[in-house]
Amino acid sequence: MQTKPFRIGTRGSPLALAQAYETRDRLVAAHGLSPDMFEIVVLSTKGDRITDRPLAEVGGKGLFTEELEEKLLSGDLDFAVHSSKDMPTVLPDGLFLSAFLPREDVRDAFIGAAAPRLLDLPQGATVGSSSLRRQALIRRLRPDIKVITFRGLVDTRLRKLAEGEVDATLLAFAGLKRLGKESVPTEVLDLETFPPAPAQGAICVESRVGDDKVNALLAAINDGPTFDAVTCERAYLAALDGSCRTPIAGYATSLGGHIRFSGMILTPDGSQSHSVEIEGSADDAARLGRTAGAVIREKAGSGFFADWT
Repeated sequence: MQTKPFRIGTRGSPLALAQAYETRDRLVAAHGLSPDMFEIVVLSTKGDRITDRPLAEVGGKGLFTEELEEKLLSGDLDFAVHSSKDMPTVLPDGLFLSAFLPREDVRDAFIGAAAPRLLDLPQGATVGSSSLRRQALIRRLRPDIKVITFRGLVDTRLRKLAEGEVDATLLAFAGLKRLGKESVPTEVLDLETFPPAPAQGAICVESRVGDDKVNALLAAINDGPTFDAVTCERAYLAALDGSCRTPIAGYATSLGGHIRFSGMILTPDGSQSHSVEIEGSADDAARLGRTAGAVIREKAGSGFFADWT
């Protein structure tokens, strides 16, 4: 019998903490355990400390996970909770994504000060975003708009917007909903014209391979359709060598054992794009994602990726 609390690793942002506590609460409900059987351990990551430069310049997605993974591998944590879209496609040896919580809304939220809709922004308006995918999609829809890098916690970005540093910004609708800020967006962008990042809206749990006790605990809160959909999306991302340097969108739905996936790649200026759609059995989620990546690579040609390496 477990006599000491399970140690849950997380970043310290309000959104990361909300996700860690949601995971804890689901485990409490699933196993009939006391909340005292779980300890939330907050760690600062390089991604949290470096906020004045684009992630691509300072190391990419792993900046949000490295410290947590070190503590997992050393045994100082039992598992860690992450935003799935922050996870690199290649994890350290000995770690894996063992559970996904039921997925939230995958769409992007537009928060406009100068206009309530992206397409209604005045000519030459300035939009702040830290995501190359969002930047490319904005430029694709509105080539006249100036897009600047805009990092920081959700409240920091909203404050900068209110202070007039930009005319608008974009955030994941899922994160705003988890923070109780679902009324903040002035527009929720549709999936067809503004497809999301792979794994957007999904909370994942990372644990050690072979830690049967912890992995059995986590299995009770794993949402199968989310697991299959994000597995497909991450395989697609890996096939494209996806990182914070690449404008890549992708979204899968899993229903009744069947997966449908659509993906897009863009040049950073949004002037060129290629799309792919594929469907098949959820049992083949990873293979479908890899196939989608291969198809879109062939469509685009090697020259499309030349500036990303």
